[in-house]
Amino acid sequence: MKQQRQAILFELLTSGQLLSQADAVTQLSARGIEATQATVSRDLEDLGAVRVRSATGFRYALPSETSRYGISLERVMREYVVRTATSGNLIVIHTPPGHASIVAAAIDRAEVPGVVGVVAGDDTLFVCIDESKSARSILSKLLD
Repeated sequence: MKQQRQAILFELLTSGQLLSQADAVTQLSARGIEATQATVSRDLEDLGAVRVRSATGFRYALPSETSRYGISLERVMREYVVRTATSGNLIVIHTPPGHASIVAAAIDRAEVPGVVGVVAGDDTLFVCIDESKSARSILSKLLD
């Protein structure tokens, strides 16, 4: 349940639609997941969310990456990657069901040099690597 809840929160964060913890509880409930404000607070902390000022007030967002492979990418790779493989210029990453999009979004946000694009399904994602780069070396950087 925690992984499913955090996957939804991650979607809301990346879309800019999370205004408050109470809003998160409401949006989770609308998707059939009951959670308390305290649980949402812990989940947002786990995801690295921060409260930021927007044009219409405040909202929760993911922090800008502090390094090329920022903290959020490291956390997502550590917590959601089950196994990996490479084939030619592709990296295949397996996640628990419903988590491939979280990993794909984190890789996209990190703007990893050599990554051309990412396609995510439910529990598997493909990372296309520039032909001049090694998929194994990029995978090693993603996992470090």
